[in-house]
Amino acid sequence: MADRRGLLLIISSPSGAGKSTLSKRLRVWDPTIRFSVSATTRSPRAGEMDGREYWFRSRAEFERMVATGEMLEHAEVFGNFYGTPKAPVEANMAAGVDTLFDIDWQGGQQIRNSSLGKDVVSIFILPPSIAELEQRLRSRGQDSNEVIAARMAKSQSEISHWAEYDYVLINDDLDRAEDQLRTILTAERMRRDRQPGLTGFVRALNKEFEDRQ
Repeated sequence: MADRRGLLLIISSPSGAGKSTLSKRLRVWDPTIRFSVSATTRSPRAGEMDGREYWFRSRAEFERMVATGEMLEHAEVFGNFYGTPKAPVEANMAAGVDTLFDIDWQGGQQIRNSSLGKDVVSIFILPPSIAELEQRLRSRGQDSNEVIAARMAKSQSEISHWAEYDYVLINDDLDRAEDQLRTILTAERMRRDRQPGLTGFVRALNKEFEDRQ
């Protein structure tokens, strides 16, 4: 039996603010963290593999999974569906393994409002400026000007949801933001209500007091 239930660590941000980079760094720091691989209806990009970056599914198959309750959350973004299969997440939690979600505010909101919400720790990443956000998107060299314009237009709406999160970080220095993420996760793991063994430990201490009388 696990010492504690696994956490659901949600990291969200507008495109280009750094959530994917920070998520990767956090998993290098602690390889026990499992990354939640989302399902999507978009086509694979060069170098992407089914089951590694995403589970690539047809629109019909994705809609079937939603209808049968196999998705923890889902949303349509830029014409494609994205969602989180529920079964792997529940298995991680039962094993005491933390699951990391690199998802948008819509997905985060659905998970927080789900039956697993009490195990969620949510973090929103802000860019240091809008100009820097656009520069990061362009430096990727992955998207057309039209796609970049669409992502920038969506950023204001995404940022408006910052106050729904437990923690908010400004990613003006990647190393510092990573250190802050580590601190948050370490503290959340130590919360009293996430250490079920404490009750038994305190009972044992009280028993020692009784035996001394």
